[in-house]
Amino acid sequence: MNTLWMIVQRISYALILLLAVLVLNFALMYLAPGDIADTIAGDMGGANAEVMAEIRRSYGLDRPVWEQLVSYLWNVVQLDLGYSYFFNTSVVSLLAERVPATLLLVVSAQILAIFVGVLLGVVAARRPNGLTSHAVTLLALFGFSAPVFWTGIMLLIAFSLLVPLFPVAGMQDVTIDGGAWVKMVDVAHHLVLPTITLASIFLALYSRLCRASMLEVLGSDYIRTARAKGLSDRQVVVKHALKNALNPVVTLAGLQFSAVVSGAVLVETVFSWPGLGTLALQSIIARDTPTILGILFFSSLVVVVANLLTDLALRLIDPRIRSGVN
Repeated sequence: MNTLWMIVQRISYALILLLAVLVLNFALMYLAPGDIADTIAGDMGGANAEVMAEIRRSYGLDRPVWEQLVSYLWNVVQLDLGYSYFFNTSVVSLLAERVPATLLLVVSAQILAIFVGVLLGVVAARRPNGLTSHAVTLLALFGFSAPVFWTGIMLLIAFSLLVPLFPVAGMQDVTIDGGAWVKMVDVAHHLVLPTITLASIFLALYSRLCRASMLEVLGSDYIRTARAKGLSDRQVVVKHALKNALNPVVTLAGLQFSAVVSGAVLVETVFSWPGLGTLALQSIIARDTPTILGILFFSSLVVVVANLLTDLALRLIDPRIRSGVN
């Protein structure tokens, strides 16, 4: 019952937050210089005042701003995110085409970063003054300080040009002819470098946090009791210490999901990955306001859902949270 009430509360907060994000995004786009009419007129090679007025009327830009906002919010409630004049299709269909590629990249990067980061953190915590621990620290510092686009370019040069192991760009090779399994392998082959690039900075964060959390847990009284009972080092680490040390990592993973989504924009640009990041860059250059607002709304929705899932995951990992014990 407590879990159900928590879910209801979180969903209520999420709806309020999404409403605030929608209003803020709309206000920022409204306050930005220029509008759709200016861009369309530029593509036409210029337009007189009558044509500009007609363009603004057709897009509803001649109405008061509060009417435009109310109309936009009502359309979003009906899952109508508008029409892209640049791509000449609805924003919903554009997002439906690009979302799978972005979700594949983001989820793969998060899984890789969490799994490898936790593994490195546990290994470093078992021998805090050893060579492995220092190597993990150096790796974390490098991953955290290196810009994600620089990491992507270096990986491209190393493993696509100098040693051609992976494709240079794109999500799949259109010349490959085969069944579903062959296409899946091809997509996975294209996914390797973008995933490693996006995961690099977050892997550094998770490994350092897991190491610090494991060191704290390994110094607890119940860990010393477990060792005194004759349990092996692996049993102590895996069955007793790791479960409690994962709480901060899971929390950070949920909070960092927005950073993963935003980092995907740069990664997709470097690797020409056909996702929301590439779409966002094209829309910004074209001043395609409906598409930009649609991407911002979907990104906010993904982050809110990720935070809700993080709360649920913490309740599953830590019994104290389920029972309400501090």
